[in-house]
Amino acid sequence: MMTDDKSKVISDLEYDLLTVLQNKAEAIQTYESYIEDAQQANSQPCVELLQRLREQDKQQAQEIRRHLQEVMQKGKM
Repeated sequence: MMTDDKSKVISDLEYDLLTVLQNKAEAIQTYESYIEDAQQANSQPCVELLQRLREQDKQQAQEIRRHLQEVMQKGKM
């Protein structure tokens, strides 16, 4: 997002955090399909791994969201 500061609707930092949050949200949804595939393959270790990865992404998404809220309110961390 290369524009001058006066014409920006959101800052580069807000944009970056929004993009990362969107990517995490999409990954979390995709894990559901992967978990189902592992269940159909009767691979409990893979089910558990994918569930852990999904939970880690959920925690990271929550952290990113907190940062984004603060940046939107204060303009920085």
